[in-house]
Amino acid sequence: MGLAQSVKATWVVVLVKDFDTAKQRLGPVLAPGARRALALENAERAIRAAAGFEHCLVVAGSEEARQLADRLGTEVLLEAHPAGQNPAARAGIMHAQRAGATEVLVVSSDIPGVSAASLQAVVEAAGTATRVVVAAAAVGRGGTNALFLRPPGAIDLHFGDDSLAKFERDARDRGVPFVVLEDTELALDLDEPSDLALLEGSR
Repeated sequence: MGLAQSVKATWVVVLVKDFDTAKQRLGPVLAPGARRALALENAERAIRAAAGFEHCLVVAGSEEARQLADRLGTEVLLEAHPAGQNPAARAGIMHAQRAGATEVLVVSSDIPGVSAASLQAVVEAAGTATRVVVAAAAVGRGGTNALFLRPPGAIDLHFGDDSLAKFERDARDRGVPFVVLEDTELALDLDEPSDLALLEGSR
């Protein structure tokens, strides 16, 4: 095995949406300015958590998101008009692969409890298997808040409704070991008014 093949290269890809259009489903309980501020706060927290890894890439959904990534000193890929989370994640993974990534951790920027330790826990849950997928489960709705892929193309992308079951089914069909990680810091994302209530109740 050559040196380039034997060296592990872990990339963390943080998906950051446009702040002005983020959190639309929180409209019944938060004014536009508050939704924007919440999206910005969560994005900065996620980027800081990922920045501790050797390779961190922010896939930015707006120029403002790109500027935030620049300010925090991370590599950034501007995808101002992605057609959803999956195309944005795919663009980030492809960029990482071209740069030599052997494994990729994709994380949403909507997680108020994310930390460097919780992201490291996802990577560690993969163990030493040459092919493995680890999914950090979201509380309720069957979602996935973080996805680790070794190799980066181990399975396809299925972010969205019931994504956890879709990821698991894809991995099973391909014969790739699949690990579900239940991590309290990664479980809660802020998509619905009920999520805000859960966040306040946990504080």
